Amino acid sequence: MKKFGLILAGGVAAIVLLANLGPIVGLAISLLIMYYSFKGFIKTDSTGKKILWALIGLAAFSATVSNFPAIIGLVALYVLYVIYKNWKKEEVIMEESSSDPFTNFEREWSQLKN
Repeated sequence: MKKFGLILAGGVAAIVLLANLGPIVGLAISLLIMYYSFKGFIKTDSTGKKILWALIGLAAFSATVSNFPAIIGLVALYVLYVIYKNWKKEEVIMEESSSDPFTNFEREWSQLKN
């Protein structure tokens, strides 16, 4: 039943991630433009160029704010990562418990005692 829940949550997270793929790309591009405009603003000494870089930075900031739904997509990506890690951890636990007959015997014996 736990696997079914992980599959269901993973499917929903994958759909949300795919639906927000465009805003994620837009967010990345606008953050990149904003970063380079900030670097250009810091490097230049000319007042005219500082104004130009500030205007480019404000436009990139505006684009970044408008791509805010991409945060939902990034959260979905994190959820997929957590589900993947839990899926692998569960497989490792199942492999460890079924490979050694003595640990299986000890677990069954402790259950019979209780």
